[in-house]
Amino acid sequence: MRVPVAALSLALLAGACSDNKGGDGTASANKGLTGEIVISGSSTVEPISSAVAELFKEGAPDVKLVVDGPGTGDGFKRFCAGETDISDASRPIKAEEAAACKAKGVEFIELKIAFDGISVMTSPKNDSVSCLTFADLYALAGPESVGFKKWSDAQALATELGSKTKMPDVDLVMTAPGEESGTYDSFIEIALEGIAKERVAAGKLTEDKIKTTRNDYQSSANDNVIIQGIEGDTGSFGWVGFAFASEASDAVRTLEIDGGNGCEAPTAETIADGSYPLARPLFLYVNKAKADSSKALTSFVDFYLGDGIAEVGPAGYVDLPKDQLAESGATWKARKAGSALSAG
Repeated sequence: MRVPVAALSLALLAGACSDNKGGDGTASANKGLTGEIVISGSSTVEPISSAVAELFKEGAPDVKLVVDGPGTGDGFKRFCAGETDISDASRPIKAEEAAACKAKGVEFIELKIAFDGISVMTSPKNDSVSCLTFADLYALAGPESVGFKKWSDAQALATELGSKTKMPDVDLVMTAPGEESGTYDSFIEIALEGIAKERVAAGKLTEDKIKTTRNDYQSSANDNVIIQGIEGDTGSFGWVGFAFASEASDAVRTLEIDGGNGCEAPTAETIADGSYPLARPLFLYVNKAKADSSKALTSFVDFYLGDGIAEVGPAGYVDLPKDQLAESGATWKARKAGSALSAG
């Protein structure tokens, strides 16, 4: 099982860099670099950033790097307050978060670095269901499911929403990300929000509940805690990033998801080609002013998008297509500020 690195302090290697506008992205030694780089945010992206840092540290022992993963939302709070240099994110920055950055004078550079999928899981002992629709996910985890104690309690709502799934008559024990997590936000945006808006239009739900889940479950920003919760109960239910679910192996059972085009399992291939309904991109957000003034930070991002990007696959995530990686490189080279994907 993956154990995310918490608050690591690492000495870093810088990629070769002739000036603050960028180096060659390789692991060439540059022991003259000094300073500190602070990265915070998504627990999903954290293993990639930590793996890149482990490589980067080998040639510049006088540069200190701190990496932690409290969650995408908490990471953006720190980033927009000017407390961090890079914010790891498992979703695009929200409009209100971008506004908070602007209010504090923080310009950012948005860099897509990889793809991940959200894996929906239950216990291996719960073999009564193998594929869930978005209607099922809403009925189990949406804002109208508060108080459901068995999977079968969600049956009437799922059926009303058009599902043909037969819900098992077992206890529903839900362990999943909380509001501080980008995985929470992405799950709502992809799987629940469309149905929630239809329910508002039908008078079944109030508008303030559109971007929420049920609130009566064990929530955590730590993916390993979620995995342990899924392992522990026969009727367990929850979701984490694809890499964490993959490393949990036979301890959990990953369910297929039907987003309207048939059941699909999360794999590297289905995530990369977009056929898995709960696929999502992963990002770095870099403080532009700090990058302009810090050769260590610039060299680290050069390395991340150069030799370092090879750590995406070994960390359990899905590589960007070459054209999308080239686009991220061009955005970084131009120091192009702002978000092309800001989520409202």
